[in-house]
Amino acid sequence: MISFLRKDFPSYAKLAELIFFPSFCELCSSLLESPEERVICRSCWEGIKTTFPSYCLCCGRFFEGSGEPHLCQNCLKKRPPFSYQRSCTRYKGKFKDIIILLKYRHFQVLGKDLAQFVYRVLGEEDELWWGVEVMIPVPLHPKRKRQRGFNQAQLIVKELSRLKRIESVEECLVKNRNTPPQTLLDEEEREKNVSGAFGIKKGENIKGKVVLLVDDVYTTGSTIRECSSVLKEAGAKEVRAITLAQA
Repeated sequence: MISFLRKDFPSYAKLAELIFFPSFCELCSSLLESPEERVICRSCWEGIKTTFPSYCLCCGRFFEGSGEPHLCQNCLKKRPPFSYQRSCTRYKGKFKDIIILLKYRHFQVLGKDLAQFVYRVLGEEDELWWGVEVMIPVPLHPKRKRQRGFNQAQLIVKELSRLKRIESVEECLVKNRNTPPQTLLDEEEREKNVSGAFGIKKGENIKGKVVLLVDDVYTTGSTIRECSSVLKEAGAKEVRAITLAQA
């Protein structure tokens, strides 16, 4: 009898949790019944579209309609300092809501879930991962990080580096200037806003290495370009990038 109770204890504990402390999906209000469901239900995760057959082979910009991946006009005209950037999906709908829940409503557990999402969507792209030696999050200014309590890109890197077994370096790339949020600016203003805003603290960690830069949202690419330039100037052999979503 005792061994039977021990065997079924986890299921009894989950049942008690559902009865006395029910949790609901922050997006659709469905009851979170499975142990792996945290904040967002499985159905909402599965409803996010991630298949975009046509995109730029360099900056990763999604193209409308079907067709083979190819270089966009901007990358044909002038190659960015990073060699390859890929986004998981578009910054809209439920996925946008999930990112907002992480950044502004402080559901930090979603950092791990989003890293696992990246792993499922982009984990098999050889062009992105082959030879990567170091993974680095796009940093927040110390003041902004204190206000938020965490860096969302850092949370994602921590879990993604574990999944891919790649070293993460979190104190190498730093933000020296507390710039206004990019969301308030147009494309030209974004470039000026981040120009000179980043620096290197521990350059020996990236010299001669292939670096993977991680951020949450890719809009005009100005932040990724600026960070990549700084990393290349500090001695990185190559910079590639991943973003959760593309606006």
